Amino acid sequence: MKQFFLWSIPVLALCALAAVYLWRLEKSEQAEPQTVSNRAPTAEPAVRYPVATDEQSAPLLPPLAESDSAIIDGLVALFAQTPPEILHLKDIVHRLVATVDNLPRDYVAPQLMPVRTATGLPIMDNIGGNLVLSPRNAARYQTYVQLAHAVPTDALVALYARFYPLFQEEYEKLGFPGKHFNDRAVAVIDHLLATPEVPEPLVLTQPGVLYEFADPKLNTLSAGQKILLRIGKANRDKLKSKLQELRQALTLMATKE
Repeated sequence: MKQFFLWSIPVLALCALAAVYLWRLEKSEQAEPQTVSNRAPTAEPAVRYPVATDEQSAPLLPPLAESDSAIIDGLVALFAQTPPEILHLKDIVHRLVATVDNLPRDYVAPQLMPVRTATGLPIMDNIGGNLVLSPRNAARYQTYVQLAHAVPTDALVALYARFYPLFQEEYEKLGFPGKHFNDRAVAVIDHLLATPEVPEPLVLTQPGVLYEFADPKLNTLSAGQKILLRIGKANRDKLKSKLQELRQALTLMATKE
């Protein structure tokens, strides 16, 4: 059976929370008449959800390119043991930032996600002549969901805040200078929480090499919303609950005076 990319939602990217696109903002340059303008300069967008950072510890953070070891130490403390094998522990900041930013887009590269893809092939059933995603397929993602649900939100957010300058630096490197990564993270959570609920089992088609949803409206959803549909309702409900907790914690952080 040809592989059907059913990736686990990288909640660990936010909860312990894509080839990535390295999305760039392109600005067209057009010549303008040399006239005096009375318009006020455009103000930079305000930061909606600032992150509390420790001004004393921030200078002690490692350079972005050398940050893996320090973040792994933080994960060891978070999990009270060696981080789970399902996590990718190389280029951690880049994986997290790129994946979070791309979840609302059309594609997330599985090889650059912060968690390894679920093992094995998806399980299909044939019901009334229709190819459907079997309810048994949800079991392939239970390890991810259980881990995400077990991570203490307060400790996770504290770890995120500790290393936030590195996340912000990586976000700007990806092509968003002046934009606030935590604002993007909250917006992505809102997008995932808006994933529609649809009847199960999901009916599929195979117009080419890969499988697609039979309902064309579902095929227009983002990569992140498709992931939430593919992991099954029970898993989806648990992850949405965790995302709600995480959103509340991220939006309550404030920059220290």
